[in-house]
Amino acid sequence: MSRIGNMPITIPAGVEVKQDGNTITVKGKDATLTLNAHPDMAVTVEGNTITVKRPSDEKQHKALHGLTRSLINNMVVGVSTGFTKELEINGVGYKATKQGNKVVFNLDYSHPIELEEPKGITIDVPAQNKIIVKGADKQLVGETAAKIRSFRLPDAYKGKGIKYTTETLRIKEGKTGAKK
Repeated sequence: MSRIGNMPITIPAGVEVKQDGNTITVKGKDATLTLNAHPDMAVTVEGNTITVKRPSDEKQHKALHGLTRSLINNMVVGVSTGFTKELEINGVGYKATKQGNKVVFNLDYSHPIELEEPKGITIDVPAQNKIIVKGADKQLVGETAAKIRSFRLPDAYKGKGIKYTTETLRIKEGKTGAKK
């Protein structure tokens, strides 16, 4: 019995859900997201709730049951409220600036790194050391934030680099220099 898969999804006001076979389209005020559900999963839209049913108790059907429900729920939450990831830049001279729809990073490399905003994603730079990634698609928001973080991963010895604001770094102790 899947605890997540059996929970119904409530559709909030202002969100429209359409179903065409196994294709589910969720439309909100700012975005429209589409999902091609697995053909074995039975998705039903009744009134303001969405339910997902599985045909049997096979291992694959159990796995797909919760996955399909979570993906549809993320689409509904994404078009109604959206998702955000916040990153911070630590290090002397490390900074980010926004130029149009591009973000330019100066991270102590020989060249600045330019990142163009993907379609459906908004990247805000309220300060030189703070980046906010917003969007309706949870996967794309996380992927973009991970890409930005990969430009300069946090250093375990000095704490320099790009990290999530919720991330805590354990700073390692350097060499002591004592000889035997």
